[in-house]
Amino acid sequence: MPLWARVTHDGRECFGTIEGDTLRLHAGSMFADPRPTGESVARGAAKLLTPTTPGKMVALVDNYHALVAKLNHPVPAEPLYFLKANNSFLAHGDTIRAPKSYAGKVLYEGELGIVIGKRCSAVAEGDAASCIFGYTCINDVTAIDILNKEPGFAQWTRAKSFDTFGVFGPVIATDVDPAKLVVRTILNDQERQHYPVADIIFAPAKLVSLISHDMTLEAGDVIACGTSVGVGSMKPGSTISIVIDGIGTLTNRFD
Repeated sequence: MPLWARVTHDGRECFGTIEGDTLRLHAGSMFADPRPTGESVARGAAKLLTPTTPGKMVALVDNYHALVAKLNHPVPAEPLYFLKANNSFLAHGDTIRAPKSYAGKVLYEGELGIVIGKRCSAVAEGDAASCIFGYTCINDVTAIDILNKEPGFAQWTRAKSFDTFGVFGPVIATDVDPAKLVVRTILNDQERQHYPVADIIFAPAKLVSLISHDMTLEAGDVIACGTSVGVGSMKPGSTISIVIDGIGTLTNRFD
């Protein structure tokens, strides 16, 4: 199963497939006929970047049955989502930083991410799987006290789009069955979330299809599938990991 990564090495950006402790470099585009160069880089000698540079991250709300039931919300008839700004994107190993303008609680939200592999618009559900390049781990960080601060307007974009709040990576896994995946969130060595993707309301192919009828999705864009029960706050100095066996572990410090 290929695991794709982007890194910096010797002052240049590279991408390729991870095989054990080695990154096999490729040329061209990750999403359109990538070509092996024959070069390789030791993983320890390179710095991981976000595995893609999305034009947008579409992030779901109320997309797991267990969470909807806990919150006593109705099961949505169509996907509920917001956008995270691209200034928020952060790679594995980098530091999530509390905004200086905000003194409230900051939440972690462990999620599965869908990585789009080619441009798609108004794609049928039966064709949507062909638009999915692979899957990644996401920490949808939230300044929760801002979200409902104003009674007349829920501030999803502001609460979710501070610098460093759109954490994803470390890799993109292809050829995985998302319905068999389990998302776990580990805060300071304590498991806080453990939920099956099979509990999802709108599965990945359906999400891609429905969202593509609202907006064109481009190669490299990411859809965050939403979270389930177990969301909580992080204190400065915490270490937070999103673990999805079959994809990898996304680990960051919060300060």
